[in-house]
Amino acid sequence: MNSPFLDLVKSIEESEHIERNPSPERLRELAKDDEHTTEFGSASYRTKTMSRSAKFTEIVFEPKDEHKLLLEEVKEYLNGKKLISIDRVMCQHKGYGIKIRSFVSEKYARILSMWGNTLFSPDPEEVKRPDFYIIDIPEWPEKKILVDPNNFITFILGSDYMGEMKKAGLRMGMYSHKVKHGGLGLHAGSKLLKVWNKEGKMVEKGMILFGLSATGKTTLTCHHHWLSISKGEEVRIRQDDVLMMNKDGSAAGTEENFYIKTDGLEPDSQPLLFKGATSPNAILENVFVDEQGKVDFFDSSITSNGRAVVMRRELDYSDDSIDLAKIDMVVFITRRKTIVPPIARLSPAQAAAFFMLGESVESSAGDPTRAGKPIKVVGTNPFIVGSEAEEGNRFLEILKANPGIECFLLDTGSFGQKQNTKGMKISVYNSARLLADAAREVIVWKKDPDWGYEVAVGAGDVDLGIFDPDLYYGNDEYKKLTKELKEERRAWLHKFEGLNKEIVEAI
Repeated sequence: MNSPFLDLVKSIEESEHIERNPSPERLRELAKDDEHTTEFGSASYRTKTMSRSAKFTEIVFEPKDEHKLLLEEVKEYLNGKKLISIDRVMCQHKGYGIKIRSFVSEKYARILSMWGNTLFSPDPEEVKRPDFYIIDIPEWPEKKILVDPNNFITFILGSDYMGEMKKAGLRMGMYSHKVKHGGLGLHAGSKLLKVWNKEGKMVEKGMILFGLSATGKTTLTCHHHWLSISKGEEVRIRQDDVLMMNKDGSAAGTEENFYIKTDGLEPDSQPLLFKGATSPNAILENVFVDEQGKVDFFDSSITSNGRAVVMRRELDYSDDSIDLAKIDMVVFITRRKTIVPPIARLSPAQAAAFFMLGESVESSAGDPTRAGKPIKVVGTNPFIVGSEAEEGNRFLEILKANPGIECFLLDTGSFGQKQNTKGMKISVYNSARLLADAAREVIVWKKDPDWGYEVAVGAGDVDLGIFDPDLYYGNDEYKKLTKELKEERRAWLHKFEGLNKEIVEAI
């Protein structure tokens, strides 16, 4: 059966008006009219669209007449138009490399300049026939993102936000890994910690961290945890955004460099990211830069969703690998304000339940109009193609097949909020140190009688006593909050037809 998506891609490929695979220097030159050079010598750009267009995104397994008509209009519009095209490769793990070809209107070279820096440069012989196609026409008069999973093609219309192109490739990569390799594509960061455990033995722990934008996922993924480097402890940063989890408990990375959120970026709590964002090789997007080129990461007058492409190899504690040979720790980052503890240890079924709950708050990267509001997104992954219940079931299967994986719930919000008080903020220091203590196996755990998971009652230098619910709530008040949260979570889990009963009943 003919595909209107494939037909249009073929038409584009046959065009004589394409500049193919210009160098990074050439792309920056093409985008010079849009560039505001920073005090660091890096390129900075502003966009019209400043976040992903999730509500305008449509997964199209079976094209309808309206899709065919729109694609015909795009074909007619592109006739004779100048485009730029570059090829990149996602993943470095043997047998997993995905060849992607992206096109953009000539005027928007800055999008390819940024996107091209997130993935790997291919051998020209490798990309004669790409695995995925992304076609971006930012000047289209209305927003529409059409995703064709059958042929791994994405059309981005009416958005000049680079994150849309980035996620187009990663969305398809995650779907491809699920259907072709039997694994699971995850919206998660990854790192390797080498620490002394409670028995005085040096151990390596591969860690993956789930979390939506603005929960602290990138901050904690790219953090040194204040480890005892002088005593031989180490951190190795692997990935910031998306990885491919395999049935054997390993994880393949996807990207060469990182696309980080810069709102409030500062050197004390985020030293590695700050260094990366202030490099001359970084590329800034929608970050406030004054007429003299001075950068202000705290000025959100443009948007609170400022971004930077940072070079992973320029970050301290990175190396040549983006993969994890073994996942030892899975961390679900949430951002609550009342009774969720700073850290809890989960059983496999509980972990799968929290995978399905995907609890967080909305950010300016997703829907700016709802920023700060509670949200649930399965797998904290807004880019799932296909059955969400299938994702949760497969996640539990992988955990059960790899019993050495420990799972944790990490709250990066606050604790003890009431009508008249904001409660106690859970600092980056608290979160980073608790994760290091979990890797060192020095946390003292106690089973929570209400939730069934284990909560931390003793750790290294984090004072867990300040997160005692008795300091903030009376008994009846605590019971009421517990009952309401349980009902909320159970109602969500019951929404998914086909979800393993063990997951549904884990809360």
